[in-house]
Amino acid sequence: MRHPLPAASLILPAFLLTVPAHATQSGEAVYQSVCSQCHAQGTDNAPVFGDKKRWGKLVREGLNDLVPAALAGIRKMPAKGGKPELSDGEVAAAVIYMANAGGGKFAEPSADDLARWRQKADRRIKK
Repeated sequence: MRHPLPAASLILPAFLLTVPAHATQSGEAVYQSVCSQCHAQGTDNAPVFGDKKRWGKLVREGLNDLVPAALAGIRKMPAKGGKPELSDGEVAAAVIYMANAGGGKFAEPSADDLARWRQKADRRIKK
């Protein structure tokens, strides 16, 4: 017969209670774990990471088009690269990381940017 755990063993250290359940990943980390599956090799005609010629047009279109497309999905790319657990901020960071490697000079987005991009993505999804 197993004995129940003592009540004291159920108490978590205080530092564990302050760690967010979903820590924010960097753009590079998201690229490496998700985006590189297609963007490293150009699978399904995805623009290859660092290809300034292919990314040049996308960079000129700007983040107001790029990020909502990544959030909602475009062509063969599913929404959020097929990882719905990613936050909008993580997806935006990955897009910025890839765009900057392709010649862009984009800065970290603001909360207003993320909200605007989410609205645009939602409109794309409803179409």
